[in-house]
Amino acid sequence: MRFVQPTLLDDEVRAAIEELKPLAPLHNEPALRAIREALAALPDVPHVAVFDTAFHASMPDEAATYAVPRPWRDDWGIRRYGFHGLAVQWVASQLEIERLVVCHLGGGCSVTAVLGGRSVDTSMGFSPLEGVPMETRSGSIDPGALLYVLRERGLSVDDVDRALEHGSGLAAFGGLDEPLGFAVYTYRISGAVAQMAAALGGLDALAFSGGVGENRADVRDAIVERVRFLGDFEVEVVRAREEVVIAVGVRDLLGL
Repeated sequence: MRFVQPTLLDDEVRAAIEELKPLAPLHNEPALRAIREALAALPDVPHVAVFDTAFHASMPDEAATYAVPRPWRDDWGIRRYGFHGLAVQWVASQLEIERLVVCHLGGGCSVTAVLGGRSVDTSMGFSPLEGVPMETRSGSIDPGALLYVLRERGLSVDDVDRALEHGSGLAAFGGLDEPLGFAVYTYRISGAVAQMAAALGGLDALAFSGGVGENRADVRDAIVERVRFLGDFEVEVVRAREEVVIAVGVRDLLGL
């Protein structure tokens, strides 16, 4: 919750990012490694952290809050933060549409509701594991299933972690070209689009970005066909340009 704007990197910020590694282990450790290397290579220039969750800080409480015990929420910070904010922010800036749903489909996948340029809901939550199926990540599943495999099938926490992060999603089906994998993937994404349209009170445009979203017309067509009941809306494909959003944030912070 503290990192909602581009932030100058100092020891305190680096330590805080270290503490957040469990939320996004596939991303935060490589990012920290890059930070260390950049600071060593360029010690005399300012370094700025730009956060992928920041765009979703505008989500209302009803979208960001889990129905879990108050100490989990208040003391442990368990809430929905969202990810892919940089990519979604870029798409929204290119289209300037009032009620926009963005499907960012790549190695990771998320679906976001953008109202007047601001995020009001998104499919990823406390971690990038929540939401729709991805390349190797499961997306949302019944937490009771996790308790079952831990209690009854002898899996360890590390076993479950590896399975959900690296052995699930499309990888569990043999890829996007396997019929069941394709069907599950597009079905779940379509459901997320409908949920986001509900958050917006309707849909003016559906946008696709990311490696799959930009390059797989069959995926886009399958999703659009399932949600045509939402009415007449535009369909857009926008190349993801997170690096531009990062550069603008750095420039603005440093007053360049």
